[in-house]
Amino acid sequence: MKPRQNEILAGWDSISVQLPDFVRTTTFRWTASAFAACIVLFAAFVYWETADYMLMETDAAITDEIFAIAADPPDRQLNAIGDRLRQDPRRIKLAGLFGSDGHRIAGNLAGLPHELKIDGPAQSAAAVRLDQSSSEAMTVRAIAHSLPNGNVLVIARNVDEFRKLAEVVARALMLGLPLALGLGFLIGMFLSVRAQKRVAELNTLVSHIVAGDLRQRLPTQDLDHPFDKLAEIANGMLNEIEAVVQEMAGVGNEIAHDLRTPLTRVRLFLERGRANAKTLEELQAVADRAIGGVDHALTIITTLLRIADIEYGGRLAGFGKVALADLIREVADLYEPIAETKHISLQVASGDDATVRGDRDLLLEAVANLVDNALKFTPAGGSVELALVHGNNESIVRVSDSGPGIREDERRAVTRRFYRSDKSRNSFGSGLGLSLVSAIVKLHGFRLTIESGPGCVAEIACALPSA
Repeated sequence: MKPRQNEILAGWDSISVQLPDFVRTTTFRWTASAFAACIVLFAAFVYWETADYMLMETDAAITDEIFAIAADPPDRQLNAIGDRLRQDPRRIKLAGLFGSDGHRIAGNLAGLPHELKIDGPAQSAAAVRLDQSSSEAMTVRAIAHSLPNGNVLVIARNVDEFRKLAEVVARALMLGLPLALGLGFLIGMFLSVRAQKRVAELNTLVSHIVAGDLRQRLPTQDLDHPFDKLAEIANGMLNEIEAVVQEMAGVGNEIAHDLRTPLTRVRLFLERGRANAKTLEELQAVADRAIGGVDHALTIITTLLRIADIEYGGRLAGFGKVALADLIREVADLYEPIAETKHISLQVASGDDATVRGDRDLLLEAVANLVDNALKFTPAGGSVELALVHGNNESIVRVSDSGPGIREDERRAVTRRFYRSDKSRNSFGSGLGLSLVSAIVKLHGFRLTIESGPGCVAEIACALPSA
């Protein structure tokens, strides 16, 4: 018999009763539970508010009645009590007139309730109602008032109907709770299935994105919904990733192109030197030209590594207070001999003494690159101005020149790696100077703008620490 029982139990274990996926979701459980809790709390609130309102109305009514009867002459008080009791089809009104010794004079109250305070506010008390042939114990709201002749007048009202109200509310709750749970179940199921559908769509798109299709974007429904906000954030991130990947792919091609040229030259120099050099001096000259080409290639690689280190390495450890006026004067001292050699007027104006937070060496390099570019493209007899001016909660380092300037369609492109405009094709350089400046400015959270003046105007807007 025991082996048979084991087989049955094993059979039951093999039957896995799986609940639907949406039932196991947090959205469904929380929605159904919250809906049911709200129904229960609402029913309790309705009961408490209704009972409180009825209690206040009862207290007000018996207060008005007792003062109205007490104001009558003694011979009319008995008639007033009798009239009150006769006008009571629901049998909820009680009244009693008691002597100073507690004996009943009139009314349907068997006796003066022991816990009832005389001349106090309305309160709950236990009382016995007398009818023609029977008596009934009940809970009442009553007021006891002493009369000038020593008698005590009691006016009361049965509040057992409050208990009946509670029973009605409880019965309505028992009948409505299953319906509320069913409605909560449907709402929770709808929300859960909808959320699961969105998650499945996101999962499908993410799998495509992981597979390499960076053009995919998460769908939005133009609703103020958490999924839409999440999709917008994710789409913004995907835009940045796609731009970075495309930039990396373009940079790889540009690196191969820009390194191929100097390396090809080096190879030609060496081939010609090996074939044509007849003396040691000629061979040394060929070697010097080859070394120059290799140095140019190494400069490109070093600059690229610096840009990558600035953009992705952070380099925040060297941040400190930087006096911009001292920095631009140092750059001016560095490039003044070069400007004199090229017969270019280099002017310096440091009307602002602002101090910013940053890496002084990197900021010095960024300003130096801008001045170097200005001197490179300004013809002899021209001028370059390096100025420090105060802006709106920022200090601006401005480098302006009287050169040919930059076309409007090139102003955004000049900060890309290896970009060289037509004007700079015949000049020596790697096309990485403004890329390095852009990376440094971005690291500091500053702003780089390039405009045409006449000439070219490049500005680094440095946010002040107080801003």
